[in-house]
Amino acid sequence: MTTDNELFDPLFDTRFKGYPRTQAPRRRSEIGEAGWHVLAGDLPLPLAVLKREALEHNLAWMQARVRQWGIDLAPHGKTTMSPQLFRRQLDAGAWGLTFATVTQLAIGVAAGARRTVIANQVVSDEDLAGIQLLLRAHTDLRVVFLVDSLAQLGLIEGWAARHPQSLPFEVMLEIGVDGARTGCRTHEEAIALATRLRESAAVKLVGIECYEGQGATGDSAADTAYTNALMDRVEAVARHCEANQLFETGEVLVSAGGSALYDLVALRLKPAIGGTVRGLLRSGCYVTHDHGTYQRLQVAVDQRMGCECGESLRPAMEVWATVQSRPERGLAIVAVGKRDISFDLSMPVPIARAARGALAPTAVPATWQVSALNDQHAYLRWDAADEALAPVVGERIGFGISHPCTTFDKWHWMPIVEDDYRVSDAVSIHF
Repeated sequence: MTTDNELFDPLFDTRFKGYPRTQAPRRRSEIGEAGWHVLAGDLPLPLAVLKREALEHNLAWMQARVRQWGIDLAPHGKTTMSPQLFRRQLDAGAWGLTFATVTQLAIGVAAGARRTVIANQVVSDEDLAGIQLLLRAHTDLRVVFLVDSLAQLGLIEGWAARHPQSLPFEVMLEIGVDGARTGCRTHEEAIALATRLRESAAVKLVGIECYEGQGATGDSAADTAYTNALMDRVEAVARHCEANQLFETGEVLVSAGGSALYDLVALRLKPAIGGTVRGLLRSGCYVTHDHGTYQRLQVAVDQRMGCECGESLRPAMEVWATVQSRPERGLAIVAVGKRDISFDLSMPVPIARAARGALAPTAVPATWQVSALNDQHAYLRWDAADEALAPVVGERIGFGISHPCTTFDKWHWMPIVEDDYRVSDAVSIHF
């Protein structure tokens, strides 16, 4: 069994990518005392880092927004899978945490989460049994997961029949969108499922859920229309369930919210359905934000909310790497690749440079861009007019990322740095 010390204060050593081979193992709590500086060459590159001030700003800013909206935050833990960041989110005031799998859930529970959501369908015997084990081990634990079909309900009921001492599972009915992921596609399908859920002894229907993020475009008019149409469906099902006493809870959960259209769904998470409602926003990527996809989408969010530039979410993650080759004009090969940095939504963004020996970064030309990634290499290119400003072998390049989730999962730890790149702390990551 993992102890609190092992989870929150693990021992880092040279088995961890990015840990200096010249240094003895250190506990997480000792990292800040080492005196390391990213740009002094104290840690091997490539290296993903978290900027402390931006991280703390994002935690406080999002928590303030949900309070203002009169809802609660259950941030998606799959973004970071970091116990230290889970604790920061809970300490900042999060109602609970969200996960995608039972394996992720177990890490969150070990980190102290006691109100949890699995924003996914649970169907396998092993996962159902795993939830029951956690519920029995932690009598103050709440786990709510999603149901979207009679077929899934049949599997749950079959498992429960074979385990008559099991506790009823708390579930939310998911409303889906044609062509997107999971969830009931029609009102009639949702109502039929809700009725069966109420009749089942294996589950308790406690809320309604949806995910709007796959429809995000960055165009406020289109995104508002899309979100409102989806939330109208959520509200209609919630009203029917409340009117027909299909909910088995004193407080109905209504949940939505990725990290793209969270401001739009936030306004619809407490429908007036006659009973007590708790709105749960599940945004996860807000904690570090990014320099790519979410920064682009945040521009529209800021306009809708009337936020000044830099007032809302700020990029808190960077990946630093070394120029290893200048094999031809207009091209530098940087020692960072698909094993180190996200590329699923867009290529990394060059944001800073530091000459060998320099302790402070400077800006990069606007024409610099990554055209491709291999496993361990990035192809950095620039316009011919910027040839005089081209990078040199041995220079360090800082990259912003697009989509935090798929950078976090490439690392087992990340140092937390001050704005001058002094290492002050670290987090562990459990994918």
